[in-house]
Amino acid sequence: METAESQKIRIGVSSCLLGNEVRFDGGHKHDRYITGTLGTFFEFVPVCPEVECGLPVPRESMRLVGNPDAPRLLTSRTGVDHTERMNNWSKERVSQLAGENLCGYIFKSKSPSSGMERVKVYDKNNVPKPVGVGLFARIFKDAFPLLPVEEEGRLHDMVLRENFIESVFVYRRWRDIIKDFTPKKLVNFHTEHKLLLRAHSEKHYRELGRIVAQAGVLEPDELLRVYQENLMAAMKLKTTVKKHVNVLTHIMGYFKKFLSSDEKQELLEVIERFRNNYVPLIVPITLINHYVRKYEEPYLLKQYYLKPHPTELKLRNHA
Repeated sequence: METAESQKIRIGVSSCLLGNEVRFDGGHKHDRYITGTLGTFFEFVPVCPEVECGLPVPRESMRLVGNPDAPRLLTSRTGVDHTERMNNWSKERVSQLAGENLCGYIFKSKSPSSGMERVKVYDKNNVPKPVGVGLFARIFKDAFPLLPVEEEGRLHDMVLRENFIESVFVYRRWRDIIKDFTPKKLVNFHTEHKLLLRAHSEKHYRELGRIVAQAGVLEPDELLRVYQENLMAAMKLKTTVKKHVNVLTHIMGYFKKFLSSDEKQELLEVIERFRNNYVPLIVPITLINHYVRKYEEPYLLKQYYLKPHPTELKLRNHA
């Protein structure tokens, strides 16, 4: 029987990114990183708003026109308005996706239906400005404001890539504990994620600690709501070298009774090389994990900061 940690994580994804020939010109936008690397750990739920709302392949291209906050979806040449059709379908599809146990979503960038941000919107003078959100993407994000989302283009940025994937794994672990919630499970979850949270936001980490302290006071539904809101708000904030160095230095304190002078010096030197961008984060993390196993430090053995996602994803290998 598979454990929760070994099961593939379900995420939504724009269908064309999986190689499906659903685009207006009959083609696709196959992203091999998504289907190859991420496909090892994720199970994809494909969505193509245009095809699923009833438009053919091939079809006339479309674009957003008018007010960026409430644009119309028009065909580019003939000006046919598909706004209501797309919005009505999107609301129904989002309702269906609520039952798919998604832990994240990857949108197709620049798409008038699926673009997450910076989609071109044409004004009354037919001048495009990258200020819009795709119609389906807007309705989806409004329905699932706490769900980790990203665009395939932004996944080429290693910091954004790690932040998204790390958030997906956190979201899956969070969803697992609320299935059969007890205050003790919340305390354990928070304890195991303390260092990871501090690497994203010291402010949210402290606020989450105050929320956990109210576990016996707040009603369970309210407790879970405010914790999840702050948890995912923290995960949206990118880690930085400075934040990582603070956490790595904090970790050293757990070894003060164990490390020899040479071991302490080696760890300090490795952290300093990371601070100066000479080595990637995986280097100090690997050394710390070695010490954790060697000295069996119980608190650090449980910290997801030291193992937030599968090593095979190589998300901490960039300097």
